[in-house]
Amino acid sequence: MTVEEAINTSIQYENKVRDVYVDAVNRSEHPDGKKLFQLMADEEQHHVDYLEAKLDQWRESGKVTPEGLKTALPSAEAISGGIAVLEGKVGGKPGRIEIEFLEKAHAVERETSGFYKRMVDELPDEAKGLFARFLEIEEGHLVLVQAQIDLVMGTGYWFDVREFSLEG
Repeated sequence: MTVEEAINTSIQYENKVRDVYVDAVNRSEHPDGKKLFQLMADEEQHHVDYLEAKLDQWRESGKVTPEGLKTALPSAEAISGGIAVLEGKVGGKPGRIEIEFLEKAHAVERETSGFYKRMVDELPDEAKGLFARFLEIEEGHLVLVQAQIDLVMGTGYWFDVREFSLEG
């Protein structure tokens, strides 16, 4: 795959992920779910816009650089600090729609992360940095979505660390 094809394919993946989140915003039953899904939809739209600019950069110069790619998501530390608030609002009482879309989001985020991993492994060195940064961000999205699934399903895990035991 060429760098241009990889960027175009990335745009397709990011659009697909964004569309899952937009659909979730429109169909979510809970304000907290809508807020999370809107944050993620905005994040993915930022990725689309960024990639379109990088595609222009590639076409103009034959080079692509990873600078300027940021994430709107809070740090893992900030997310951990909000666990108690989220548990009070969402824990154990998820809406069917929210669970459905969290599972869809996890699937498309996993697929997108897999694509970025392949690009890091396969593309020439001059393009790896861009895709490595996307891989890092998308893996963070996977962790966040899985944490939300664990939280609303009441599995007792947060970021794959056991929070409490369901056994006596």
